[in-house]
Amino acid sequence: MSAAPGRPWYPEFILLAALWGSSFLFTRLAVVEFGALPTAAVRVAIASLFLLPLLLMRGHGPQLRQHWKAVFLVGLMNSGIPFACFAFALLYITTGLSSILNATVPLFGALVAWIWLKDRPDGSRILGLVIGFAGVALLASDKAGLRPAPPGGPTGWTETWGPTLAIAACLLATLCYGISASYTRRYLGGLPSLVTATGSQIGATLGLALPAILFWPARTPGLTAWLAILFVGVACTGIAYVLYFRLIESAGPARALTVTFLVPVFALFYGGVFLGESITPWMIGCGAVILVGTSLSTGMLKLWRT
Repeated sequence: MSAAPGRPWYPEFILLAALWGSSFLFTRLAVVEFGALPTAAVRVAIASLFLLPLLLMRGHGPQLRQHWKAVFLVGLMNSGIPFACFAFALLYITTGLSSILNATVPLFGALVAWIWLKDRPDGSRILGLVIGFAGVALLASDKAGLRPAPPGGPTGWTETWGPTLAIAACLLATLCYGISASYTRRYLGGLPSLVTATGSQIGATLGLALPAILFWPARTPGLTAWLAILFVGVACTGIAYVLYFRLIESAGPARALTVTFLVPVFALFYGGVFLGESITPWMIGCGAVILVGTSLSTGMLKLWRT
């Protein structure tokens, strides 16, 4: 689907990248006090409360009721599971590393579209998939971007399994994003972006409610954590997902997924400035390999014509 005439999508594209880039910073500030599952649940609950009045004022309630099953399911796949995975990952790896892993979303999107929608890639795109996943393997093999053990935590377990599970969680999240993009394309095409965004956050909230209650922290989170999760819920989720589904409508799903190219740029900047995280040449180099592979796999860059 090409961009709608007279509706430039580049400003929304850049704004979305800036918002999602900041989500890693603010999620990190929240998760250290809330824990992974409560962080994800509160995030989507706030987004739901922010979006639902807007949806009702626009008169989209009947459309949400008509398509609630499909929209709620995409919410669990596109928000609930990924947000919990990234929140967990940020306990053990830096915001920069997690954002670079997040850039594999278009790789998984192309792979899922190939398997599910029979959108068979040409030779150049298959090469891109190989290059992209090779970049992920190289990035995961390095120790840069790992966090020290959490205070009071089992140091040996953290050093051995914490970062490994964190990287796996990031990749599971990006796989879910890829699946939900194809699902949205197949079953939710034509729905207003506000309906998809609102319904998906409500579905994610319902899916995460019970786990969040079971794992709610014993100590009440502080003001910084609450402000961080409020910003993540309203700006990085509520506003951002309206922008994202608008991009799918105006620029097409393939272009919309490539917003993850820009997200690491913002995330690395925010993490370096506000959290003092290091940015190593290896991380940048592996990130470049992933982006080249992703560009090829999505067809944005072609080595030859078939």
